Amino acid sequence: MATTVQPKSKDRVLATAHQIVKSLNINTQATEDMINIFSRFDNRLSNITDLIQNDAKFNDQFRKAEKIILHHDSDASPELEQSSDYLAAVDLLIQLTENLTVESYSFGDVIDRAENALQLAMSKLEDDFRHALIHNTVPLDADRLYGSVRSVSRPNLSNNSEIGGEIEDEIEGDLDRFVEDEQEGSTLHHERGASLGGDLCVDLIRVEAIDELKEIADRMIRSGYEKECCQVYTAVRRDVLDECLMILGVERLSIEEVQRIEWKIMDEKLKKWILALKVVVRVLLFGEKRLCETIFNESELVQEICFVETTKSCVMQLLNFGEAVAISPRSSEKLFRILDMYEVVGDVLHELEALFVSESGELVCSEAKGVLNGLGMTAVGTFIEFENAVKGENSKAMQNGDIHPLTRYVMNYLKLLVDYSDSMNTLLPKNDYDPSSSPPENSDGVAAISPIATRVQELIASLQSNVDEKSRLYEDSALRYVFLMNNVLYIVQKVKESELRNLLGDQWIRKHRGKIRQWHTSYLRAAWGKALLCLKDEGIGGSSSGASKMILKERFKNFNACFEDIYRIQTLWKVSDAQLKEELRISISEKVLPAYRAFLGRFGSRLESARHGGRYIKYYPDDLENYLLDLFEGKPVVMNLTKRKST
Repeated sequence: MATTVQPKSKDRVLATAHQIVKSLNINTQATEDMINIFSRFDNRLSNITDLIQNDAKFNDQFRKAEKIILHHDSDASPELEQSSDYLAAVDLLIQLTENLTVESYSFGDVIDRAENALQLAMSKLEDDFRHALIHNTVPLDADRLYGSVRSVSRPNLSNNSEIGGEIEDEIEGDLDRFVEDEQEGSTLHHERGASLGGDLCVDLIRVEAIDELKEIADRMIRSGYEKECCQVYTAVRRDVLDECLMILGVERLSIEEVQRIEWKIMDEKLKKWILALKVVVRVLLFGEKRLCETIFNESELVQEICFVETTKSCVMQLLNFGEAVAISPRSSEKLFRILDMYEVVGDVLHELEALFVSESGELVCSEAKGVLNGLGMTAVGTFIEFENAVKGENSKAMQNGDIHPLTRYVMNYLKLLVDYSDSMNTLLPKNDYDPSSSPPENSDGVAAISPIATRVQELIASLQSNVDEKSRLYEDSALRYVFLMNNVLYIVQKVKESELRNLLGDQWIRKHRGKIRQWHTSYLRAAWGKALLCLKDEGIGGSSSGASKMILKERFKNFNACFEDIYRIQTLWKVSDAQLKEELRISISEKVLPAYRAFLGRFGSRLESARHGGRYIKYYPDDLENYLLDLFEGKPVVMNLTKRKST
């Protein structure tokens, strides 16, 4: 049976062979026989003959290699590129240290000199490796990067007034600090940040330098200097990634610093953070992974160590910032940015797990999961606080009956929130509704009621209850109905024009439109009932010709007073929706003008011929119609008698 000689044993056998042959000092034939005996242990030992017979040639090659190494080591200006002679000299020294690792009688001094020369060579290669890494680094090109980024922002919610900037400033997490505001044209707008193009690739090192770096790394690893090689690589590349974070606008902040930053400033930082996390994971980390695999293809272990140690600090800085935001004080306006952060961490988590597959990278993945859970809990907690704030908000109703800022804010808030339905359905507790049972009331046949749908329905119901409570504070019942119409119509419109419609259903919309029609009718009765009573025939006495002039004068006088009072008051009232405003004016015209025209036709002649008749018949139907156009504009108007078309 053949005997297999292990590497260390081979070295010992080789050294022993030289010692025995020299000590025996026997004839040539005996020497050859001895060598043949030892050579049977392994084919490699056949080289012993060559080493002995070519001792002079070997020593000559070694001295040349040693000279090249020492000459380059004494050179004060290190070369950027390795000469072929220098690398060949290093290779020879590596081969020597691999094959002659045990001192022998003949080669002990050579091994010592080879190891010393190799140590000098490794020191130089380490410097050259660092030099090549630094001087071939390509800074992150932010302009090119952002040019490859598609901006994904929420569209403007409406061309109409949404929520005044002053109101939005007031809402710093508590809805109980609403103030009256009539500013037009501003919107509750949320920009989600940016999305990377799928083909975005960034090289942070010159491609032409990779072969040089690989040649150096290969020799350092073969020589047992992989630790020094890793240290140089990770130190340089870690600094490169830190600089990339700075270019992307990410600062290194403590938890205390994060919590002290004003929200508007923090919001801008978070948008940069979201983009930076995408860039780092999907572009930079994958680039670093490829670079490590290329440069250190001689050792998978070195690849993994260098990748983890290079990138871990950068990723942890991003995750620590996310954790600090997650534990910061909550407020309603933070919810969407928190959800953006939650979604982007969730999106890149699988990629992080694919990149950090070794045990040394488990910390990064574990931290990412912790940040994801923390952001999710913060999002749910923020939403619950928002629900409670809507229920408990107790500001006064609008003096002019206009849409309340609470209504604007909540509906635009919900309109944005439904775009995060998938995330919210994941985070919110599941409800007990059974999709196989009949749909709940007002669901319009929607079979499955998701957690977000349930909470949205409940929140809008709370908003409507709040609006109803505010409406009861009006002393003028007609203004109460205008306020209810304004606010509920706004709610219905926001539902119709967004994904909220899918959550609430068309039956819900029809039901609330029916309520608006009822309030419309109630408004006409409350606002114009007294004026219309003045135009009744009852109590005037007899026919047109026999009617009492005194009673007629009183009726016209009372009607004029009622109309002028209504005009003075209701021109100050505000109806924001143009269609509702037009419908109210038309219904008033249809209700009041025919009655006034008929009353004037029957009894007007009795006063027109009387002395001072103009004091009582101040308006004709066309005059009233013109004046009605001034109602619900929300601004004071002085009754202009020149509007009269008749005299």
